Amino acid sequence: MTVRVCVVDTTFARVDMGGLAVRELQRLIPGVRVFRRTVPGLKDVPVEVLRMVEEYGCDAGLALGWVGGSPVDKYTYLVYSMALQLVQLEKRIHVVDVTVHEDEAAGEEELYRVAVDRVRKHVYNLYLLLMRPGELVRMAGTGRRQGGPDVGPLRRP
Repeated sequence: MTVRVCVVDTTFARVDMGGLAVRELQRLIPGVRVFRRTVPGLKDVPVEVLRMVEEYGCDAGLALGWVGGSPVDKYTYLVYSMALQLVQLEKRIHVVDVTVHEDEAAGEEELYRVAVDRVRKHVYNLYLLLMRPGELVRMAGTGRRQGGPDVGPLRRP
């Protein structure tokens, strides 16, 4: 069975997260068919994912977003996130939200590192969802993070 994944990124992003996601998918899933499109901004991503799922019969999607630091950007992200949820529910597939918020890092070097780490870890999460879902059960409650170091599980005091 050939796995089909749609990847949608934006020109608003400051890192080529889509290119990295495609390379990671090809490394993790031999024979994967990746369909990539780039849209101007965050609000354009959900409909593009939906169109690609319908056009290519994708098994899953990666939505690669970038959010500015202003209050209006935060509101836009909330609407975007809800729209992605609707796509997932309507099409009954996973669409992994890989979003970087520009104000989550102290400087550009750290922001770049967050973006790369988040893409790699979320692509791995998608790989597990599609190819090895039992591994996710074993990882439950382990404090995994995307974009930074894992924090580990809490222990009973």
